[in-house]
Amino acid sequence: MLRKYVIERNIEGIGAQPMEAMCGVALQSNRVLDELGTGIQWLHSYVTANKTYCIYLARDEALIREHAKRSGFPADAIVEVKSVLDPTMAPAWAVATRNTGVTNERCNCPYNPPAMER
Repeated sequence: MLRKYVIERNIEGIGAQPMEAMCGVALQSNRVLDELGTGIQWLHSYVTANKTYCIYLARDEALIREHAKRSGFPADAIVEVKSVLDPTMAPAWAVATRNTGVTNERCNCPYNPPAMER
C-alpha cells in the first residue's frame, strides 16, 4: 500500500527560476521515478521562494530518499501524512452560524479541539 508523504526541499532561489528550469526539474524527477517503478508516485509540488513542498505517494520513506539521491534533489524533511483536514469536515450548520454565537447540540463532532495558540 502506498502512503502519502510531504517532502520539504531547501533549494535557494527555486521560486525565481524560469518555467524552462522547472520543466527540467520535472523531467529529471520523472526519469528517476520511471527507473524506481510502481512503489513511488509524485503528485505535485508547492514552490515557494527557497523551498519546495512535494506531495508523494510511496511504499516507504526509504524509496523517497532513493529518489532524492538519484535525482540530485535534497530531501531535508520527509513526513508521512496521517490525515487531511479541510473545510468540508465541519458540519454545514457550523459554517452557516460561524461567528454568530449560535450553538447546536446536534453537531456530533467526535473531537472538540483545544484553543490554538497564536
